[in-house]
Amino acid sequence: MFVGIDVSKARLDVAFRPEGACFQVSNDEAGIGDCVRRLQALRPELIVVEATGGFETALVAGAAVVGLPIVVVNPKQVRHFAKAIGRLAKTDSIDAGVIARFAEAVRPRCDRFRMRPGSC
Repeated sequence: MFVGIDVSKARLDVAFRPEGACFQVSNDEAGIGDCVRRLQALRPELIVVEATGGFETALVAGAAVVGLPIVVVNPKQVRHFAKAIGRLAKTDSIDAGVIARFAEAVRPRCDRFRMRPGSC
């Protein structure tokens, strides 16, 4: 399973591939905790988020601490991928789906550090 998370100041839109399911949580301590717990239970192969100027930091730290395989990518990569697959619509839930599709197709590598065995 591949996960794409669209991060904004107020919320996280989370989408899954190939299932196509999604959910939203607030981008605060409670919402991030809920998101991380849900992702731990699902054991995804890869989670991808775009760099957002810092709004992703708490989520990435929370996921990394529990050993989830999370990668932060340049938003331009995802934007070019979206254009290539003809996804020009722009909403947070569509963006999360495109990021999940990007994760599945491109499979960007995690940094070589490991928080615990089995991560990345």
